[in-house]
Amino acid sequence: MDHLKTPFKGVSNDVKGRLACYKKDWLDTCGSGARILAPTAYIFFASALPVIAFGEQLSRETDGSLGPVETLVSTAICGVIHAVLGGQPLMILGVAEPTIIMYTYLYNFAKSSIGKELYLAWSAWVCVWTALFLFLLAAFNACTIITRFTRVAGELFGMLICVLFIQEAIKGVVSEFHIPKGENGSKEQFQFQWLYTNGLLSIIFSFGVLITALKSREARSWRYGTGTFRSFIADYGVPLMIVVWTALSYSVPSNIPSGLPRRLISALPWESESLYHWTVVKVDMGKVSVGYIFAAIIPAVMIAGLYFFDHSVASQMAQQKEFNLKNPSAYHYDILLLGFMTLLCGLLGLPPSNGVLPQSPMHTRSLAVLKKQLIRRKMVKRAKEGMKQQASHSEIYGRMHEVFIEMESAPSQTVEKELANLKEAVLKHDDEGEANGQFDPERCIDMHLPVRVNEQRVSNFLQSILVGLAVCTMPVIKMIPTCVLWGYFAYMAIDSLPGNQFWERILLIFVPPRRRFKVIEEFHASFVETVPFKYIFMFTAFQFAYLLMCFGITWIPIAGILFPLPFFLLISIREHVLPKMFPPQHLQELDAAEYEEIEGRPVRARGQSQRDDESTADVDEDEDSAEILDEMTTRRGEIKRRSMSFNDKQFQVFPDEPGAHS
Repeated sequence: MDHLKTPFKGVSNDVKGRLACYKKDWLDTCGSGARILAPTAYIFFASALPVIAFGEQLSRETDGSLGPVETLVSTAICGVIHAVLGGQPLMILGVAEPTIIMYTYLYNFAKSSIGKELYLAWSAWVCVWTALFLFLLAAFNACTIITRFTRVAGELFGMLICVLFIQEAIKGVVSEFHIPKGENGSKEQFQFQWLYTNGLLSIIFSFGVLITALKSREARSWRYGTGTFRSFIADYGVPLMIVVWTALSYSVPSNIPSGLPRRLISALPWESESLYHWTVVKVDMGKVSVGYIFAAIIPAVMIAGLYFFDHSVASQMAQQKEFNLKNPSAYHYDILLLGFMTLLCGLLGLPPSNGVLPQSPMHTRSLAVLKKQLIRRKMVKRAKEGMKQQASHSEIYGRMHEVFIEMESAPSQTVEKELANLKEAVLKHDDEGEANGQFDPERCIDMHLPVRVNEQRVSNFLQSILVGLAVCTMPVIKMIPTCVLWGYFAYMAIDSLPGNQFWERILLIFVPPRRRFKVIEEFHASFVETVPFKYIFMFTAFQFAYLLMCFGITWIPIAGILFPLPFFLLISIREHVLPKMFPPQHLQELDAAEYEEIEGRPVRARGQSQRDDESTADVDEDEDSAEILDEMTTRRGEIKRRSMSFNDKQFQVFPDEPGAHS
């Protein structure tokens, strides 16, 4: 409870830590030059597409009171503010699915009580209270308890969002077979045969987007094409598929009515429907009665807790220790700033933005690739210069060491520790001579250069500006068929499943005991080998039942706004109930803080010659750092810790152990 006795201590420390590197956050981009545009474009598409999809969902749920224009504007404004003033500029902000859910509940309540015309005004009061609660959380250092939200809570929340995505995709496709609300049913396009045609087209286009997007996501592991081509498809394949399927929607036969397939319906930014919300604070907020102003406290508590959890986890994932970030974190200050942004959005009649997954760790990862490319290029150049001068391998390593110190501005002792593996690999050639082939500095650096991130603010700032400019392209965005977005919702759901251990355990339950060796032969989570199946089943059953309860709450009219409450209760359940149900060591494995993955091993022993062949096999020369980082991270953006088989670790004998020479 010490954090309650020293208000604003966390915020003060965060501000001091970030001010020390604020100037460097902007100047560090100069060394990257135009290369910073690659991660900027990458994260722009990863950020803008979901925001447009969520905007269309919000438009349908609120009868057009809010839509893609408002979600894009909110994302742009909050993104620029956070890029300039935020404590962790690597974190990406956007309007996310939880905000859409909460704003849908607010609309349903307002429509049945104070009236649809005061929906945005009452939502603004909810944002005022939410901002107040976020200020209090930041002031009293609440971020010190974020570690109590363990993996079980994070994965349950992620799975709930995944289920809601699937639900939205199914509801969207089904709606294509019906006449939209408020439309004239006598129009030709709403006749039975054309409704049926529109529904069938929506199925084709939805599954087309889903399948092609999932395939393009795996492009880096394709056998065909150059590394540059595969990387381009992997990074930009999803927006490319949206464009392709949108273009195909215009190839339908000319005798089909013009409204098929259906497309996005949204007011343009300069039309009166989009300009109304800017006057909420001036015109409508004063019309809300005092009773409803205080009633807004209830949803505000839920939203504040939800934002506190979601924003902190997104920040945490953007600065995982495996990324080796040098600048300090700023959890407390970022929650304070989030409060100000929530207040601003509420007063402007916009849905607030907060830290989002997986875009935040995706942004950090893209900058890690950029930084590695810059260091690699300079290291290779210096190494080859040494080789031309017939320098020894120790001298070549010295040149590499100098480059790393020069570009990282790090103490020599720290660099020595981080480059230990690279040093060992380079000097190994001095001992072996040329027996194993000519020394290849490029391959050596690719395999042993530590992860480095280009920590700066420019890429986040630029992508937020691009999101804002996307508002001006609404006439083009409205050309996208709604069924393409339903396919994109399904893609977001399925793409989030790999790396979610809850989902992996569900799949494991359906693997017959005699076939589980197949799991061991591939990369697998450590709990597969360390935890008895009985406890795996019990833990998964508990999570599944809890998931059903949380999903059921979202179906309760009005009261569904309380759906974040079970996630707050999960802290107490994790600390007091689960330890009584599971042995401590097994609970630690099932609810581990890190994603630990064990290398697969064949059940049948292979011949020594086969292992030797594999150990000397050439590394794929076309494999780039992005492909390596893709293999190292889950779809949620979490860095995997890979180790040898648990059984190998258990029986391995180390020289300095007491029984090593017995």
